[in-house]
This record gives sequence, structure tokens and C-alpha cells, in this order.
Amino acid sequence: MAIRQMAQSDDRSAARAPRRVLIILLGAIGDVVRALPLLGRIRRGWPEAHIAWAVEPKSRPILERHPWLDELIVYERRRAPWSFAPFLRMIRRGRFDLAIDLQRHLKSGLISLVSGAPDRIGFAAANAKEWNHRFSTRQISPQPRMRLKLAQYQAFGDALGLSETPIEFGLQLGADEAARALAQLEGLPRPLLGVILGSSWPSRIYFPEAVAATIRELTTANGAAPLTPILIGGPEDAALGAAVMRELGAAGARDLTGRTGLRDLIAIFGECAAAFGPDCGPMHIAAAVGCPIVSLWGSTAPERSAPWGNAHLAMRGEIPCHPCYLRECPIGRECMRRIAPADVAAMVRRALQGRRPRGAAGLATTSNHGAAAGAPAAGANQERS
Repeated sequence: MAIRQMAQSDDRSAARAPRRVLIILLGAIGDVVRALPLLGRIRRGWPEAHIAWAVEPKSRPILERHPWLDELIVYERRRAPWSFAPFLRMIRRGRFDLAIDLQRHLKSGLISLVSGAPDRIGFAAANAKEWNHRFSTRQISPQPRMRLKLAQYQAFGDALGLSETPIEFGLQLGADEAARALAQLEGLPRPLLGVILGSSWPSRIYFPEAVAATIRELTTANGAAPLTPILIGGPEDAALGAAVMRELGAAGARDLTGRTGLRDLIAIFGECAAAFGPDCGPMHIAAAVGCPIVSLWGSTAPERSAPWGNAHLAMRGEIPCHPCYLRECPIGRECMRRIAPADVAAMVRRALQGRRPRGAAGLATTSNHGAAAGAPAAGANQERS
């Protein structure tokens, strides 16, 4: 294993440092991104520990080749239930000393138990689902329901006795990866505007005509430098991207929907002057690499899920049913309809005025876990499962 040059750990933490640590957080891309500062805190506190992460394929790219991580243990969910037993055998073979369950569901609790780790830490009963807390040997203190998830994950570091560290994400690409991603931006005049289209919940998606109207506001000078828009989304967002392009007409945009992977976004958002879009995983990637992100909220709440350091750029449609936490809206996404494109454009301009230097980490608005600093120097082997 590569030698890790880390800041000296707190003596109490070092004295009881586990040799092998398992982080359990399988699914949502945004959740995995927001747990990366905890990973960095663990790596800094226990520089010699072997750290593994149990994850599903959709979030795997975020963790691949991450410098603070030693091993990925991938659960092939598409092959369930047949893939679950082999996955659990891989977990068991890890011989972990400590399991950290950030998922708080029955499945993650079972994974924690099967790991055989004598120390298994999870959420308190008040925050857990499906009797998850029954599988842990100890729990963190109950968390306010609307506390930022990133701060909730940091509470695990507190419970483990790890010294507070700057909030950092450690997302980086190799030179070849970055070059391939940035080739998709070739020929585009700067500054660039990232336009995130999709979300895993239909209730959170902004309307194509509203997206196009926002773009038109921002691609007209109006006393400021016009922005060059880039449409960002997965293959499932292709129809949405096409609808936005039709609305834009001759104005146009670079449509990258279905043409980028998650790791490409690390480089692409790094080149954007700002971005806007609904509650989704990519908005957290944007924030993690220092791109100001204007986030649009309808069925979910920014108090709990705003991108790190960008809570002041969150916008919501004022309506009595917000937040409903419904995947499908029974009233036609009225909350999203009430977010006016002119207001979104004005907020993007505000974001541009307060843009942080490229690569800077986000600063907390609801947590006290330190200001940004350089990422921990943490080389790591990459074992693939």
C-alpha cells in the first residue's frame, strides 16, 4: 500500500484505530458525494486503516480510483436477489473491525451484521428505518430530520472520536480521463453554464420551456458576459434535452445529455462558471468541485439536501404542500412551475458575482466542521470487486 502522508491524528483516535473499516452506503449519487468528507476524515484520522465501501453500480464511478479509498465492494442490484448472497460473502471475507452504516435501512443493517465487525455504528432509532438500528452495536445521537445530510454523516466522525477536519471531497481525474471529458467542450466560448436537466424523481424536474427561458435570459448580454449553455443529463433525459433544444430554436446549446458519465462531470463542472438544475446527484458533484450551483426545489427540501456551500443559492416554489416528498406529483409539479425563469437567471448572476476560486471547498452554513483547506494527501490501493 502506498505510504500515506497525513496530519498527525488525535492520540485517543489513534490508540483505538481499527485496521479494517467498512462504509455502507449503497445507492443515491448525492448521498455518496456528501459522505466523501466523512471518508476523508476517517483517512486523516486513521491513515493506516484499510477502508472499503459497499456500493451499488450507479454510484460506483464516484468512488472509483478515489485517493482516500482502498476497496470497492459492489452489489449488483440488477441481478437481485441472486447477487445478494455472493455480495454478502465478499463482505464477510473482508474481516472488518468496524462497520459504518450510513444507509439506515434493513438491507444495510444486514450487511453490517454479516460483516462480522465487532464494532458496528449506525443511526439512532429515531432516524433509522426498517429496524435498522437493531443491527448496530452503537448509534450516533439522534439527528434533526432537516439537518443537512452531510452534517449528519459528519456526526459519525464525532461519535468515532475523530478530530474535526475541513470539508473536502477529494474528487479528481487522471490526465487522460480529464482530457476525454473536456474534449466534449471543445470550441465552446467561455464562460460556460451547466444546465442540469434530470432527476431520479419526476416531481423534481423543471419544465423544458422554463429551462429554455432561463437559458435565453443568461445567453443575452444585458450588461454581463453571455454564458454558453451545456445541457447535462443521462440517457434517460434525452427527450427532455431534445425538448429544451426545440424551445431554444436558433439560440441553441451544447446538448450533452446521454453523452457524459458521472466521472466526466467532475471535469465538466470544473470548467463551468455556474450551473442550475433540480434536486439531483450531479448538483452535489458540481458543488464538490467548486462550481456555484443554483438548485431548484419542489417536492424535497433544501434544508436537508442543499449542495454544500450553496444553500444561499437554493430556490423553491412557494406552495403549502412543499415539501411533500412524493416521487410523482398529483397536481402537475405546481411547485416547480412557480419558480420563475427570470428569478433563476437572476440567482445565477448572483452566483457568478460570488464565485469561489476553482477547486475551493464549500463552506458550511449549518455545520461547524471547519473551513476549507487542501485535500489530505492519501494514496490508496484500488482493489476491485
